[in-house]
Amino acid sequence: MTFTKPLSKFIVIMAALPLFMNAQDHYPAGQREKWLDIAKENTPKLIESIKRPVSPVKLAADAKAFQGYKAEPNGNVADVYQKSFKQQSGTVLDFGEHLTGYFTFTVKTLNSVQDAPLRFKLTFGEIPSEVAVPFDPYTGGLSRAWLQDETVTVIELPATITIPRRLSFRYVKIELLGSSPYFDFTISDAVLKATTSAKNTPAPLATATTDLINKIDAVGLTTLKECMQTVFEDGPKRDRRLWIGDVYLQAQANTYSFKQHDLTKRCLYLLAALSQEDGYLYSNIFEAPQPHAQERSPFLFDYALLYNVLLKDYLAATNDKQTAADLWPVAKRQMDNITTYLDANGVFDADKAVKNSWWLFVDWNDKLDRQAALQGVMIFSMKQTLELAKQLGKEKEVAQLPALITKMTAGALNKLYDKKQGVFISGTSKQVSYASQSWLILAGVVKQKEAQKILKTLQANATAVRPGGPYLYHYYVQALINSGLTADAKKVITDYWGGMVNKGADTFWEVYDPTNDELSPYNFFPINSYCHAWSCTPVYFIRKYPEIFQTK
Repeated sequence: MTFTKPLSKFIVIMAALPLFMNAQDHYPAGQREKWLDIAKENTPKLIESIKRPVSPVKLAADAKAFQGYKAEPNGNVADVYQKSFKQQSGTVLDFGEHLTGYFTFTVKTLNSVQDAPLRFKLTFGEIPSEVAVPFDPYTGGLSRAWLQDETVTVIELPATITIPRRLSFRYVKIELLGSSPYFDFTISDAVLKATTSAKNTPAPLATATTDLINKIDAVGLTTLKECMQTVFEDGPKRDRRLWIGDVYLQAQANTYSFKQHDLTKRCLYLLAALSQEDGYLYSNIFEAPQPHAQERSPFLFDYALLYNVLLKDYLAATNDKQTAADLWPVAKRQMDNITTYLDANGVFDADKAVKNSWWLFVDWNDKLDRQAALQGVMIFSMKQTLELAKQLGKEKEVAQLPALITKMTAGALNKLYDKKQGVFISGTSKQVSYASQSWLILAGVVKQKEAQKILKTLQANATAVRPGGPYLYHYYVQALINSGLTADAKKVITDYWGGMVNKGADTFWEVYDPTNDELSPYNFFPINSYCHAWSCTPVYFIRKYPEIFQTK
């Protein structure tokens, strides 16, 4: 099966329907409200700090720089504040680090008397190209309003202006659009009230850790910190919401760094409370103006299955059996879809699932056939759910799982494994991909030695469909570690995430292709999220496996 529908289309579908509108709710009356109350009780207090620009910069075209632009220091901030801004329109201020919060600046009369309004355009960017490349004409597939540019009209001076929307950026360009020739003015006191709920300080890495791994870990921690607001957001610039696939990876990194498990708990309860009336999970939720799901969006099957793994991991990290037991009915419910599109051989029929409006994600890659990868996700999730059930004494409630695991494992080996090639294949095209091998290895369909052979064969296959972004690269790295190919795993971290660091990343990006800097799932690279949750996971690997990553 080849996924042909544009994935970005599904991200923007919304409908404002009342919550809990139907009496035919899968969960008991009042249960959702209780879950929402617990989620509210675990809302973290945002930590605020005042940040100031460190330097004005000049944006210079550079073919060797990421997306063709680099920022070069250009004077000092004090001079910008003291001089007439009429002569400085287009000034770019660099805050020296990626920040999320609320931007304020002050405008004062320099000489004469204001006799007309002033108008400014402010453009905020996470990376240099975002403030260098014109936003219009806009060709992207997501709302133009996600782009961080604002027009401000100042009627009276002096004035201190705060941009109402929360912003996520390192650079801000300030342009003068309109002024009178009869008076002059300055701008000053550009500050950001930065916010995050990350309050703990992660432990330092071992002294033997290489400089590059230290940098990758630091950038990963910043990525995670910026996404830690009142939920684990997927991206503080865009989409600014809670997605199951992202929070699963964020929680893994958090367990080995900030260790703020109350935030994971809040996310687990929000997702449960806002699930579909049939008990299956929505892929994502919004917090404002009140918590609500992205209703009428396609059912994202693989994300729903990962909720169970998230809950099991949370229990392992906290020993909070009360929460795990409270949310067990949600995990149990997600297992009820396993057999919906299984054929007689125990193989997932991805084509039929898509035809019936299921969304199969796995990776940002429209060329990817998702059948075999989903087979792996399903087996993986069932095994994790069964382990969770054993810890809670609930094995009888999922008594169907052992037989399903056996059947689907046999189906994968008999129907999806190509003995001649020595790899798993997917769909009618018999596609070979990193996604298929990674997920079926994570599912434990083959033993470690066989997994090593499969991955080595995969690496030698120049036509295999490679990961489209950091999300799938995470699972590929985990598959390498599980298979004992630890040197290969370290190389992927240093080559792929290290590649972003070497291209100037302050935070890790939503998508990254070392061969195509302008790759965008949305047809316009400035709309990409350049601080994205699912990219933070080197933190998890580096800290969970110090014997692999914290050595020379």
